[in-house]
Amino acid sequence: MMESRIKRLATTLMDATTDKDPLVQEQIYNALCYLGESEPEEILHSCDEYLRQHDKLAYPHRVIILKAMETVVKNNIASLDKSTAKVVIFLASNEMTKSKEVIREWQQAASSVLVAVGQRFINKVMEEVLTKFQPGILPHYFIVQTFANLSVSNVFGMVPFLNSILGTMLPMLGMAKQDHMKSVFCYALQHFSESIQEYLANLDKAPDPTVRKDTFSNEIFSAYEVLFNSWLQHREAKLRLAVVEAVGPMSYLMPSEKLEEQLPKLIPGILALYKKHAEAFYISKSLCQILEASVNIGSRSLDVQLDALLGTLHPQICAPADPSVPLTVKNHTEVLRCFTVLACSFPDRVLAFLLPKLESSNERTRVGTLLIMRQIINSAPSQMEIKKPFILSSMKLPLQDSNDKVKRAVVQVISAMAHHGYLEQPGGEAMMEYLVRQCALPSEAQPKKQTPDADDLTSDSVQSISVNTLFLLSTTVDRMNNVLWPYLLEFVTPIQFTNALTPLCKSLMYLAMKKQEEGENASLIRYDLNGNLPSPYALTTRLLVVSSQPYAGDCRGTAALRLLSVLQYSVHPALEQLWSKRVPSLVEHIEENTEKCLCQKEWEEKLLLFLQETLAAVSDNTWICHFVTEMCRQLNSYNGFPLEKNFLYKCIGTTLGACTSKDLVQKQLQELLETARYHEEAEREGLASCFGICAINHLEETLAKLEDFVRSDVFKKSVGLFSIFKDRSDNEVEKIKSTLILCYGFVAVHAPKELVLSRIEADILKNIFQYFNTKDLTLKLCLIRSICMISQAIYNGGKCGDFVFSRKAELVAQMVEFIKAEPLDAMRTPVRQRAMVTCTYLVVLEPHLSDPDRTELIDTCLASVLALPPDPGQERDGIGSDAPHKEILYGDTLSALKDLLKSLLQRNLTPHGLQDMFAHLGPWIKSNKEQERQRAVEVSAALLDFYLGKLNVSTVIPFYNLGVLIALFSPRCSDSLASVRQHAVDCVYCLLYIQLCYEGFARDHTDEMVEGLKALKKGLEEPDFTVLFHTCHNIAMVVGKRVPPDQLMSLLLAMFEGLADPDKNCSRAATVMINSLLKERGSVLQEKVPDIMSIIHSKLQEVDEEHVRKAAQQTVYILASQHKSVVVSSLLGSALPFDSHTCAMWRSLAAEPTLTSQILEQLLEKVNRDVPYKESKCFLLGSGSERIATPLPLAATCALYEIMSAPESGAAVLGLYAPLFVTLLLRVSCTVGVQLPKSLQSRERRSSSLSPAPRSLHPCSCAVETLKVMLARGGSEAVTRAVGSAGGWDLMASPERHHDGIAVLAGAMARHAGPRLPLIVKNLVPTLSSVFDSQRITTTAFFAELLNSNVVNDLMLLETVMDNMTGRQKDPCMLVRMLALRGLGNISSGSPEKVRKHGAKLLASMVNGMDDKDDPHNLVALEAMSSLSKLLDHLEERDIQSMLLHIAIRIRPFFDSEQPGLRQSSIVLFGNLTKFSEDDCEAFFEQILNGLVTLLLHLQDPKPEVVKACKFALRMCGPNMGCEGLCDMFLNHLREDRSLHYGEFMNNVCKHLMQSYPEMLNRLILTNLFYFKSNWVDIRAAAPMFIGFLVLHVDEDHCQQVDLDQLISALNLLLKDPVPAVRMKVAETLGRLVRIL
Repeated sequence: MMESRIKRLATTLMDATTDKDPLVQEQIYNALCYLGESEPEEILHSCDEYLRQHDKLAYPHRVIILKAMETVVKNNIASLDKSTAKVVIFLASNEMTKSKEVIREWQQAASSVLVAVGQRFINKVMEEVLTKFQPGILPHYFIVQTFANLSVSNVFGMVPFLNSILGTMLPMLGMAKQDHMKSVFCYALQHFSESIQEYLANLDKAPDPTVRKDTFSNEIFSAYEVLFNSWLQHREAKLRLAVVEAVGPMSYLMPSEKLEEQLPKLIPGILALYKKHAEAFYISKSLCQILEASVNIGSRSLDVQLDALLGTLHPQICAPADPSVPLTVKNHTEVLRCFTVLACSFPDRVLAFLLPKLESSNERTRVGTLLIMRQIINSAPSQMEIKKPFILSSMKLPLQDSNDKVKRAVVQVISAMAHHGYLEQPGGEAMMEYLVRQCALPSEAQPKKQTPDADDLTSDSVQSISVNTLFLLSTTVDRMNNVLWPYLLEFVTPIQFTNALTPLCKSLMYLAMKKQEEGENASLIRYDLNGNLPSPYALTTRLLVVSSQPYAGDCRGTAALRLLSVLQYSVHPALEQLWSKRVPSLVEHIEENTEKCLCQKEWEEKLLLFLQETLAAVSDNTWICHFVTEMCRQLNSYNGFPLEKNFLYKCIGTTLGACTSKDLVQKQLQELLETARYHEEAEREGLASCFGICAINHLEETLAKLEDFVRSDVFKKSVGLFSIFKDRSDNEVEKIKSTLILCYGFVAVHAPKELVLSRIEADILKNIFQYFNTKDLTLKLCLIRSICMISQAIYNGGKCGDFVFSRKAELVAQMVEFIKAEPLDAMRTPVRQRAMVTCTYLVVLEPHLSDPDRTELIDTCLASVLALPPDPGQERDGIGSDAPHKEILYGDTLSALKDLLKSLLQRNLTPHGLQDMFAHLGPWIKSNKEQERQRAVEVSAALLDFYLGKLNVSTVIPFYNLGVLIALFSPRCSDSLASVRQHAVDCVYCLLYIQLCYEGFARDHTDEMVEGLKALKKGLEEPDFTVLFHTCHNIAMVVGKRVPPDQLMSLLLAMFEGLADPDKNCSRAATVMINSLLKERGSVLQEKVPDIMSIIHSKLQEVDEEHVRKAAQQTVYILASQHKSVVVSSLLGSALPFDSHTCAMWRSLAAEPTLTSQILEQLLEKVNRDVPYKESKCFLLGSGSERIATPLPLAATCALYEIMSAPESGAAVLGLYAPLFVTLLLRVSCTVGVQLPKSLQSRERRSSSLSPAPRSLHPCSCAVETLKVMLARGGSEAVTRAVGSAGGWDLMASPERHHDGIAVLAGAMARHAGPRLPLIVKNLVPTLSSVFDSQRITTTAFFAELLNSNVVNDLMLLETVMDNMTGRQKDPCMLVRMLALRGLGNISSGSPEKVRKHGAKLLASMVNGMDDKDDPHNLVALEAMSSLSKLLDHLEERDIQSMLLHIAIRIRPFFDSEQPGLRQSSIVLFGNLTKFSEDDCEAFFEQILNGLVTLLLHLQDPKPEVVKACKFALRMCGPNMGCEGLCDMFLNHLREDRSLHYGEFMNNVCKHLMQSYPEMLNRLILTNLFYFKSNWVDIRAAAPMFIGFLVLHVDEDHCQQVDLDQLISALNLLLKDPVPAVRMKVAETLGRLVRIL
């Protein structure tokens, strides 16, 4: 019986192999394997029988079965019975050879079965297969392939058979006519040869250690003859490759003399194939094996073949290998192995062949040859030892090659040479120089991506490969130490190796440290042995100069300084202590900073200080003279490196300063002047710096040399002393003049002040003045800069008070001329900025400027800067690439202007001086051009802040112009530009503090009110007019309180002038400030208020401006307090929608609570008096009636909104809270879906197209907005926010979700406005009888949600509201009935302690709800179940006992409902019912068992909410199931926050079920069978899986209760399901049924 069932299962699965889905086929294969694990013998027999009986089964399906058999055999080979093995062997043999045609997939599967069995039963397999391998008869293709695969998988078992197999096979070779047969014979011979070699290599483990190579030699040779002489000539490429693959391994086994004899034919034959095959790997691999075999026998024939071999193999390496095609890379490896074999045997001839190729014109030939050179240098070191000089000399041409790929290959050859001692030979230095040259290549010039040329020539740049190679040779190849040290030092100073400095310095430092470890003196540089090495002066100069740009060239500064530190003893013995201390701190400074944040000036100063200390430590004039001479000698090599050259000039200046030889100083200065490249700006700067620094110690010599230079013929364009300059052009002469003038400036700044002041007018200015009349920009800038430096020198001289600068006015006038000459349409040069900085230093010197000169200076500078176009960084002809530079220039120029004006103000710090300054600035501050105002106010703020900071009042005097100045700035606090607003506040702030100082307060006195101005600045950042209004008002309040009475009139008069300001914002600010001032001090103007309002009202009709609107509001308020009823009537008569002026007028009525309350009551009466809408029939075909809003309640609602939107209405709203709330709530209810009258619709469209209305006039939106504003104004902002964040306002306006919105509102009211509810409930109860359905729905929804809160209980409203809800159960509106049930259910959360008291009434309502007859979509039933679930938490067992089973049975059909909501609610309710099952445990346990399968399967429900409900119900059922393991699983794995691995979970559930309730197996299976027809795919797939797991875990004792036939039939039927995932689960379960057979 059992056997037949296993067979039946297997048969069912094998029948299903016809399934077209590959995943299902995979699962069937897995199921068969699973059955095979349990009963291998039986399954193998079943498969055998099935395949024999189903002879016509198509081969793709047979393959699945054969693959399963192979797996079962492999996994159970050790326990397989011999008789079964025979059956399998026989079947596989027949399957493999059934078709004479080759059907690869099928026959391969059968062959694999034989190979698997052959692992243990090799003799049985051979016995069977050899019957089909008869002499004289060509065997089946797969017989031969099986032999080959067996020889690989079972070497020791198969080799003993090979001799006889070869004996039978040899005659067959001649019979093979078809290519595929010839290929398989080749395949077999290849694997036979490899197996024999493995056998012979492991004779110690072999069963027959007497086997020898010659056992097979003759047969292999005979086979070789057929393959080589006949088949290799075949036109079919695949066959030729098969022959080649076989011949390689066969060559090892051929008799030595035969191989020797064949080589003259064999090698050319193999080589010839390269021309016929694009894919060369197999040819190269075979050739390498043949060459190795030939060398092993000491062949003499190779000599003759060598040229042909080299000529054929060389192009293989020259063809680039493509890394994306792995075989091309492998081919390169094999060909290089061939070269290794040949180089070891024929070193001379291989080199003689290769080295001339290095001269080829073909790039690939050169690269390929170098690759081979690297290979043989590395792999044939002993043979190459005596060839080293020859190889080195042959590298001369490659070293000159400019091709990048060749360069990379050369670098790799050099690396190989270094490891094998080549570079220690003569000629090795050229190799090292080459490597350093490649390190010096510009890294950015390398192309990003290159196609690699050989196995490891990556796309890295030549430079990066060379850098890595140099470092590796320095640090890891010990034999290179003496080659590289000190030789590499020769490359430090030549400028062409600049890019290589970082790797050079790193390598040298490493080498030097190694030398130091060997002994202190070893690191000293032996100049006597190395004549080409750079001197210590040259090394120090070079390393110091490149350190000035520390981050260039991969951070060469650090590397250079570290090398300098290591060389300290070699530079000068006295430096050891100083450099050991200083250099690490310099290196640390570089490492702590980055290129962006390093201050270059500070860094250069550190280096120059380091140089000064070095010179002081050496303290040897001869050494210093040599040093400075070397520095000057290196100058020209830095052409093209302007920054480094500039620094070198500073170093020369510093070193000359330390030099005691006056003659040398003059000689070097003369040389510098003669050789400088004056047309370069950096050079001019550098030379001037050099002169300035030198003048610190040699002022006389420096001035004398400059004087000689001025008198020379340089500037006369004739031959003279400086004949070197005779051919200079005019332009260049100007540049020389510029440099001269700059030199004077630097000398003045740097030279000792006590010496230089006396020389300024006599020696320095005398030589500068003659050059002022110039148009050359460079000369002009140098003149300005030099004058500036001279002024600074005088100012800083300490005696500037005594020093009278007689030519000051002349110089200032010259600067003004320079500024006037600059164009006003753009800022192209720094002339303005430099000239103003110079004037700043000049004006503080004695004597004072005259008034006309001072006026001209101020006006010229203001016009030159303030009048520039908006973006002075841009030229008119478009955007320049130097825009950021221009922006910086503009910023510097504005700062220079501020500093100049401060300098001038400093000379007259009085109200009069201030007034004078603002007389110049005033027109600019009021300019109608934004950029002019912005700059002028920014400058003003800086000046006032400066004035306040410097002010020192000794006697109390009046600040007579305070009012005028405040009126100038305070309206600007509302300027259209944010920056102007900010600076204007600063100006007012400073002016008020200046006034306080003049009133006698101390300068550090803090006035809280004035300080408040600073806090107002934040509000001026964004151009929000309400904020600006508020801020301007506050500023006016401060000004009003702080301006003295005598200044008030002038302030007001000036303010009124501000109303005509061209900037509208400032005009508006003036209005605000006038009004604020009037409120603060305006009692004298009280009688003029009506006149003022009249003026503002007329302005309102002309233009809609903020200050006009405010005036209008004030007017309306005054009128309303006298004539309120007229005002309200006229405003209500205004056209809808209200325009902005009307709205503003309504809002002004909220100013006084008593008045506001009277107006609100009047408006409420108008809302309630009229019906909310009228029904209007639609004339469109098929349309029903539509509801049209009535106009008066609509207008009154809009008016309520406007009044209550004013904050002042709060007190009035609070007094009328309940009537306002109820009226507006019902207004919302009655306007859902209500339309505007046609006339208003068109008018609203017109008004919104003219100017967008702030609010919609739509009746419902209007009502909602009014309710929102009423709640906010009534102190219930929390309610408004809560409803808004929950989306309640939008829901309220939606016809479908209105009741949900009301519920959100009710919940928020209960939470945040509880005390308001009794009156609201009292006012709402009558509306439950309203004729309008909408009002009943709204009130019911509101009450239902109130019951969700305990507040109704606290306020004694529970019974009232609950009775009203119970009374709604018969309401004709289904939505009202549903909401009433929801409300009753909400008592569970709102007043849980009252549930038991009213339990009977509540339960009855719920059961009635479940039985509601007028409920086509079960919505009332759904609500009843949800509510009952909530109530159950608060009831005891006896309360519900009588209804428990009735409810459980009533809700069971809903578990599988098509509606997800019903599924969810019924399952949640079922979970809740389990809590009440104790007294009737058995009966309810039965209900749990009835629902268990359904709940477990619905864990795969398509709806997440149903899955969540199932998890809850199962967690609740767990404790009632009497199985602790199952209960724990449900509690742990079915947590809501935890994802579920369903298959694993079900496996464990079934394990517990079968341990605790094995007798339930059949019942559980039958319930699952019901779900085989489920509409949901996942549940259809889960049901058979559930059964599979049950079967997996049931004990044998309980298996008999299952009706296997019924089960297998059902599974069989489901195996035809259209969905592959279902069929996969069925196949998996069928495999598991083996457990219960």
